[in-house]
Amino acid sequence: MQIVRDLGGYTLGRSDLVRRAMSKKKQSVMEKERQNFVYGNKEEGVPGCISKGISEDVANHIYDEMMDFAKYAFNKSHAAAYAVVAYQTAWLKRYYPVEFMAALMTSVIDNFNKVSLYIYTSRSMGIKILPPDINEGMGGFSVSGSDIRYGLASIKGVGWPVIDSIIAEREAGGRFKSLKDLISRLTNREINKKTVESFIKAGALDGLPGTRKQKMAVYMQMIDSVANDRKNNLEGQMSLFDIIPDENKDDYEMRMPDIGEYDKQELLNYEKEVLGVYVSGHPLEEDEALWKRYVTNKTSDFMYDDEIKVTRVSDGDKVMVGGVIEGKTVKYTKKGEMMAFLSLEDLVGAVEVIVWPSDYAKNSAYLNESSKVFIKGRVSAEEEKDAKVICEQIIPFAEMPRKIWIRFPKMDDYLNREKELKDILEESDGRDRVSIYIEETKQVKELGLNMSVRADKEMMLMLTEAFGEGNVKVV
Repeated sequence: MQIVRDLGGYTLGRSDLVRRAMSKKKQSVMEKERQNFVYGNKEEGVPGCISKGISEDVANHIYDEMMDFAKYAFNKSHAAAYAVVAYQTAWLKRYYPVEFMAALMTSVIDNFNKVSLYIYTSRSMGIKILPPDINEGMGGFSVSGSDIRYGLASIKGVGWPVIDSIIAEREAGGRFKSLKDLISRLTNREINKKTVESFIKAGALDGLPGTRKQKMAVYMQMIDSVANDRKNNLEGQMSLFDIIPDENKDDYEMRMPDIGEYDKQELLNYEKEVLGVYVSGHPLEEDEALWKRYVTNKTSDFMYDDEIKVTRVSDGDKVMVGGVIEGKTVKYTKKGEMMAFLSLEDLVGAVEVIVWPSDYAKNSAYLNESSKVFIKGRVSAEEEKDAKVICEQIIPFAEMPRKIWIRFPKMDDYLNREKELKDILEESDGRDRVSIYIEETKQVKELGLNMSVRADKEMMLMLTEAFGEGNVKVV
């Protein structure tokens, strides 16, 4: 501020506008202000450096120095305060990692992208993320032994009055023992059918008897039954259940139907629906190594950071991202051509991808929801917004080249089990090659093209069951 006042003749007020533009990294404002600083602006009452006898080259050099400094500059008091907070949080993360990450996630509980990023970080630190739990969970994320318990407040449609009622009832009457017990004790309060459904889908009732699928099949009936019983009691009517001896009442309780459990993908989809993120797993888990191998950037790099006022990627950068297509919106251009806006989700968050008509026509077969794809493109970044990807190429995960490595201690071990291995490999047909590694002699043997397979989940499961998880790797 002092430089532009003394050298360019700025007023105090205008010098503060330059300071604000620098702190918010507003490049276009900064470049416009360069002209005023160097050459002046008579209409706005700015003399400029040249009018004060400072050469154009020197003035531009000074302005370049100011812009470089503004990219990441603090005054001393600000830097000292940040250093103290950085030291405190680093100490907490080192010595109380579970408590620290739980508090961090609670602080961004409504920001699904940041929660996803911190879940990924926690798992990489060896911390398990447990689903919400009606008998253990609190409003925010909480510590459960060496794990983190998901916060009840993060479940869509569950407000704080409901959570307060649950915690109060739990403390007064003890843990909930069954779905019927939960409904009986809470239906007079804030709980309703939609709330119970959200609890089931989020996994918050997994600690009670029955699978999620079984609970979904009976919860409405149970709520209606409890409501009817209450109504009859108020009216002084007795039901058949009232006159049955206590020792026989279990025989007349509503039974869970014998329908098993949802498959893994359905469980994950329900979690995503009511929590905004996947908790008990992720569709990309089985392909995490492949994803890490090929992406240049995670989706978190495209998120606008409120603290440093920028995204980690810059406008025009060439990138390759990968993940699951979680959403797709098709639009028509003025020429009647189809284009699409995708939400691509990886293990840490989501990014918007714009697919123009020419690329949409070539790749529409790959652009289905739940498809796993890599997308090459360039960054489109605007000030104070999350960045996007402009698609230039789409490659399905299944088409990326992979290699399976199988390790044997000695050559004799391999020869003794060679036929068993070939029998397993004949179960699959694909383009992924298989290599054998002999640990004792460090020999590598690449199997022929006729033994190529598809390195999918089923093939990897068969190989790890036969030869041990530590001896099979896909790269």
